Amino acid sequence: MLVYFAMNVLISADDIQDRVRSLAKEIERDHTEGVHLVCVLKGAFIFLSDLARHLPGNTTLDFMAVSSYGTSTKSSGQVQVLKDLGSPIEGRDVLIVEDIVDTGLTLTYLQDILRARSPRHLRTACLLSKPSRRKIDVKVEYVGFSIEDKFVVGYGLDYAEQYRNLPHIAVIGD
Repeated sequence: MLVYFAMNVLISADDIQDRVRSLAKEIERDHTEGVHLVCVLKGAFIFLSDLARHLPGNTTLDFMAVSSYGTSTKSSGQVQVLKDLGSPIEGRDVLIVEDIVDTGLTLTYLQDILRARSPRHLRTACLLSKPSRRKIDVKVEYVGFSIEDKFVVGYGLDYAEQYRNLPHIAVIGD
């Protein structure tokens, strides 16, 4: 059942695309020998797709699925790995591609799991960061946008699996 909310655009599609191009340049500068992107599903798939198209040919991809929200607008604080990587990352330059960093709990959990697999470098790119919500000081090398503590949808982010298809980021219920 589709649920409709009042939404206001927070970040336009054009602003997102400009920032993704800029992030790709930063990532390319830091990973001259190529990079292995690990997309955190489902929310980061559009961000990954656009980011990957702006990186040079020596870029590989893999996917992980985790959950800490379910159908709520608040993180449960408990992380479940729903899908693990399909290939080893030992000795590789790895970049976690995340949609949003909120409390930092999910990302810290992922970083710990992947760091234990001995990548050469492990860095993180997130489209959105909510610094005011941090419970853990987690390192994120590439941040698209820092935003206030609002529940947002669009550009891959959802509410109960809806609104991922929006080309912009919108605040729900504002």
